[in-house]
Amino acid sequence: MMLTPLQLFKNLSDETRLTMVLLLRQAEELCVCGLAAVLTLPQPKISRHLAMLRASGLLLDRREGKWVYYRLSPHMPAWAAGIIEQAYLSQQEQVSNLAKRAAADGRTVCR
Repeated sequence: MMLTPLQLFKNLSDETRLTMVLLLRQAEELCVCGLAAVLTLPQPKISRHLAMLRASGLLLDRREGKWVYYRLSPHMPAWAAGIIEQAYLSQQEQVSNLAKRAAADGRTVCR
């Protein structure tokens, strides 16, 4: 399935999904539990959002034991990566602070 601009903007129009995408742009890879901790949302809600992003081709996941880690897909269209990059650059300081918290929370929560 090819990602369309409409699909991308529908995915990014939700604040939680946009924040997760920008966090993954900064941190490169995060665990579900780290995202749940930093966004202060229940893990099932985070997982549903991640599943939507994965289904659209924006994210890849990998399992390590009982933990699932997510990252931006290197296979997404260049135009979509460019939009995400511009959104990231406009929010870089806030996202960087959140990503540091997510990485730290993930190390303590995912144990």
